[in-house]
Amino acid sequence: MIKRVAAEFLGTFWLTFGGCGSAVLAAAFPDLGIGFVGVALAFGLTVLTMAYAVGHISGGHFNPAVTAGLCAGGRFAPADVLPYWIAQTVGAIAAAATLYVIASGKAGFEIGGFAANGYGEHSPGGYGMTAALVAEFVLSAFFLAIIMGSTDARAPAGFAPIAIGLGLTLIHLISIPVTNTSVNPARSTGPALFVGDWALAQLWLFWAAPIAGGVFGGAIGRWLLAGADAKGR
Repeated sequence: MIKRVAAEFLGTFWLTFGGCGSAVLAAAFPDLGIGFVGVALAFGLTVLTMAYAVGHISGGHFNPAVTAGLCAGGRFAPADVLPYWIAQTVGAIAAAATLYVIASGKAGFEIGGFAANGYGEHSPGGYGMTAALVAEFVLSAFFLAIIMGSTDARAPAGFAPIAIGLGLTLIHLISIPVTNTSVNPARSTGPALFVGDWALAQLWLFWAAPIAGGVFGGAIGRWLLAGADAKGR
């Protein structure tokens, strides 16, 4: 278990540092910035790379919603959920702290949104709470469907991290304007602790909606995959 939770810590650290770091450090330049498309790709690449690096150790969740969803999908032991959640959350907080040290080294630094997730006036596109709830629930559910299907024993071997990474990229392309994209409670918690105030007040949504969506997606994936053969019968 020690190596498994260590892998989850490292994977979630990389996801938060790489994804949020791309937004805080690389997307901020008017002429040289990577834009939200680059940020979306960065999040996908973090999952893809760490799934290949440590996925064979821990399963490569890096996300409390994924852990909950895989548990609902019959792929993960309920007794191991809490240790994974703790490792993932601590990894995200450590990544946010590291990112803060780097970002604050620039003259005139102001924390601003610091890649935190939000709705209402804190949504990049001004979307309200209901829109944020629906987006986070639906996208988390489909993320679990992608994970369940691509890691099924009948799926092409070795390609799951690519499907999952590209799936997360697509999710960000859809929802960065809505919530700045969470679908991951740990990733939301790290930056929120440094922004404080509104980010902490709205953090509940970015735990509740992704976990509920993940559980729903995991359960649906379990039902769809149960008993089907390689030809879909």
